[in-house]
Amino acid sequence: MTEADARLAALFAGDAPPARDPDFSTAVMERLARRRWLEDLALLAGLSVVGGAALWGLWPALQPTLAALSGALAPAAALLAAALWGAALLGGRPAGALGAES
Repeated sequence: MTEADARLAALFAGDAPPARDPDFSTAVMERLARRRWLEDLALLAGLSVVGGAALWGLWPALQPTLAALSGALAPAAALLAAALWGAALLGGRPAGALGAES
């Protein structure tokens, strides 16, 4: 390596990207994922507690209404459950699963 090459290498060394540490990057990404997971867990747990408390408070008013409507809505609920089961079985893409995709 000549003197000019050494000077150019020293000059361009300042512009070189910083060294990468895969272990550090993995640890940071793992911490971020864990933090997001805990935030999601806390949000869903809080919503579940609030929803459960609301349902517990409203149950005396809802129970007679649900008992009166259950006979009339049972066939529609069964068809809705069958349709949701079919959509889940087909992967959410009924047209593609049946070969009708264009």
